[in-house]
Amino acid sequence: MTDNLHLLLPEFLLASLAILVLGVDLFLPAGRKHLLAWLSVAGLVGLLVLSLLMLWGKDISLYGGLIKTDSYSLLFKVFFYVLGGVVILSAVDFVKKHLRSPGEFYAIVLFAVLGMSVMAASVELLTAYIALELMSFSFYIMVAYGRNNPKSNEAGVKYILIGAFSSAILLYGVSLLYGAVGVTRYDEIAAALTTAMANADAVSPTLWVGLALVLVGLGFKVAAVPFHMWAPDTYEGAPLPVTAFLSVGSKVAAFALLLRLFGEAFMPTIDQWQLLVAVLAAITMILGNVVAIAQRNMKRLLAYSSVGHVGFMLLGIAALSHVGAESLILYMIGYAVTSMAVFTALIAFFNVTGRDDIADMGGLADSHPFLAAAMAIGLFSLGGLPFFAGFTIKFYLFTAAATQGLLWLSGVAMFSSLISLYYYLMVVRQMYIEPAPAWAMEEAEEEESVYDEQATTGKPSKLIVTVLAALTLGVIFVGVYPFPLLEAIKSAAGALLGAS
Repeated sequence: MTDNLHLLLPEFLLASLAILVLGVDLFLPAGRKHLLAWLSVAGLVGLLVLSLLMLWGKDISLYGGLIKTDSYSLLFKVFFYVLGGVVILSAVDFVKKHLRSPGEFYAIVLFAVLGMSVMAASVELLTAYIALELMSFSFYIMVAYGRNNPKSNEAGVKYILIGAFSSAILLYGVSLLYGAVGVTRYDEIAAALTTAMANADAVSPTLWVGLALVLVGLGFKVAAVPFHMWAPDTYEGAPLPVTAFLSVGSKVAAFALLLRLFGEAFMPTIDQWQLLVAVLAAITMILGNVVAIAQRNMKRLLAYSSVGHVGFMLLGIAALSHVGAESLILYMIGYAVTSMAVFTALIAFFNVTGRDDIADMGGLADSHPFLAAAMAIGLFSLGGLPFFAGFTIKFYLFTAAATQGLLWLSGVAMFSSLISLYYYLMVVRQMYIEPAPAWAMEEAEEEESVYDEQATTGKPSKLIVTVLAALTLGVIFVGVYPFPLLEAIKSAAGALLGAS
C-alpha cells in the first residue's frame, strides 16, 4: 500500500497549494492581492501536467480499495483542475471589487477542487461521503462570502441548513446499506447485491430503504426535483463566481460520484431502481424548465435551468450502460463549458453595471457586442441548437437513452429542451431587440460628458474577455468536433464499466 502512496501526490500538493495561498496572503500588500489568483492558477496548471505524467495509463486501487486511480478519475481530475483555473480567472475582477480576503477565497476554491477530485476517485461509500462534505463545506463558506450583502448571508444560512439535512439523510442511507450488506466498498456491494438478487428471499427491505435514502441525499446535492428548493435563493444570493462554480463544479462532481456508485455498486439491481431514477429525471427536467420561464433575475433563471439539466443528467443514470456512461460524461463536460461561458459573460456584465436582472440586459448588443454574442452562443448551446456543444451532447445522451428502452424519457427530454428554448431566446431578445434601460442611457450620457481615463471604466477587463473567448470557442469546438474528447471519454467509461 505504501508503495503506491506517490499516486496521491497531486492531492497532497493541491492541499499544500491551498495552504500556501493562505500563507502568502499574509505577507502581500493590499494592492498586490491579485497575484494570489495567478499563483493558484499556476499551481493548478502544474498539478494538471504532473497528474497526466504520473497517472496516465494507471489502474490501481489504493488504501485497500478506498480510492482508485484509473482513466475515469484522471479525466475528472484534469477537468476539475481546468474548471478551478477558469473560475479563479473569471473571478479576479469581481473579487477585487466586491469581496474581502481574496487569499481565503482562492484557497477555499482549491479545497473545493480537492474534494471534487477525491469524489471521482472514491470507490468506497464513506470515503466518497468525506470528499463530498469537503466540497460542500467549501461551498457553504463561499456562498456566504459576500458578508456585506444580506442576500449572501441569507443564501448561506439556507444552503448550510439544507446541506446538513441532506448529508444526514445520505449518511443514514449509507448506514442502512452497510447494515443490509455488511460492506461499503463498491465492488463488494455489487457482489453482495448479486448474491442477494440470486436469492430473492434473502433481500432485506433495509437494503431498498438505504438505497432510496442515498438517492435522496445525493438528489439534494444536485438539486433534483423535489429536492431543489435551496437552489434559486442560493444562486441569487451567492457572489456570481460562486454561483458559477456551484452550478457547474458541484453538479459535475456529484454526478461523477453517482455514475461511479451506480455503475460499480448498484448495477446488479438496475431493474429495481431504473424506473425510479427515470421518473425523477422526467419530473426534474419538466419542472426546472417550466418554472424558469417565470424568472426575471438572470441568476434565478440559470438556477432553474441547471435544475432542468440535472434532469437530463439523471436520464444518463437511468440509461446506465457503456454507451450511456460515455454520453453522460460528454454531457457533463459540454454542460460545464457552456454554463461557464454564460456565467463568465454575466460576471463581466455585472462587473461593468452591478446588475443581474434580465431587464437590465436591454441594448447589450449595442453597448457590449462581444458579451452579448458570447452569452447568446452559450444560451443557444444550453437550448440544444446545432453547431454548438448543447446539440451534440443532447444528441448522444438522448440516443443512448432511447437505445436502452427509455424512448419515452428521450421524448420528455426533447420536449423539455423545446421549453427551455423559449426562456433562453427571451434573454437573447432582451439583448438584441429591446432598448437599453433608462439607467444605462443616463450612465452613457455621463460617460460622454467626461473626457478622461474614467470614461473607460465601463469596459470589461482584458482578462475576463480572454477567458470568455476561450470558453466560447470551447462551446463551438465541442459542438462541431467532439471526437478527440470522445476518445478520452471512452477510455474513462471503459475503466468504469469494462472495455466491452
